[in-house]
Amino acid sequence: MATPKFSTKSPTIRRILKEAAELSNSPSADYTAEPLESDLFEWHFTLRGPPNSVYSNGLYHGRIVLPPTYPLRPPSFRFMTPSGRFEANREICLSISGHHEETWQPAWGVRTALVALRSFMETDARGQLGGLETTDAVRRRLAAESSSFKCAACGKTNGEIIKECEERASEASSSAQEVEVPKELNMGWRDEMEAKKKSENKADEANDDAEAAELAEGFVQTAPIAAVDISTPEINNPTPTRTTAPNPAPVPAGPAPNAAAPIPRAAAPGTQQQQIRRASDDGVPVWLDRTIVVLVVLLVALVLKILFAL
Repeated sequence: MATPKFSTKSPTIRRILKEAAELSNSPSADYTAEPLESDLFEWHFTLRGPPNSVYSNGLYHGRIVLPPTYPLRPPSFRFMTPSGRFEANREICLSISGHHEETWQPAWGVRTALVALRSFMETDARGQLGGLETTDAVRRRLAAESSSFKCAACGKTNGEIIKECEERASEASSSAQEVEVPKELNMGWRDEMEAKKKSENKADEANDDAEAAELAEGFVQTAPIAAVDISTPEINNPTPTRTTAPNPAPVPAGPAPNAAAPIPRAAAPGTQQQQIRRASDDGVPVWLDRTIVVLVVLLVALVLKILFAL
């Protein structure tokens, strides 16, 4: 097919075009993969089932979605043809651990991933991640029916695609080299990876919040306390505590000692004079005071008259 034109300034675009050209120039009779004309990041692949297995007569079609940061992030695969080995239309990620896509190696490519998926098909499905529990008879039946599977985007059946692939491989000057699957390469389901990653992020956030709370609490507890001078007596009297008084001891019979009489407080001088004057005024009539004043005035006038007469 004609390769669409894209900007080659992006390292991701250059890598994708390079892999597409390599797969086209060195085809394999057992598998093929190429990008769609409308989307360079979506590829479709078709591969033959591994030999000497219940899938050997099967042809399986699927999709490859490349992330924008490819090859730093792994591509995701999904089988569209039922095989009895993998769940159809469920995204598969390849990585070292099978659980963390960050362990994908940029040196791996689409060809390596296709060969790895093909080899994973012949492994025992029991206990394997994403393995479907079914009988070998069902898998052989699905393999026999798989050649007639037709992809709507490709417009061809699996049988037609593999036939063209075989013709290109026989006509090509250089056939595809044998690809060795890395021993550390494993597969995993993308939805499980994302769910596990979210749970790990939540756990990390919870740990961060707990650590921040511990730090805040520790900061409050370790705040410096103002020093108190022990020699200085305490000014504020402590609040008296309410206690039960013991029973009083019996008092011996006899006269009680005289209690000390309270000492009267000395009155102010002005107040004392006012009290004395008020007491004296209360004992003399008012007319007598006026008569004395008149006599004193007459006596003074008489003395003055005698003095001036001399």
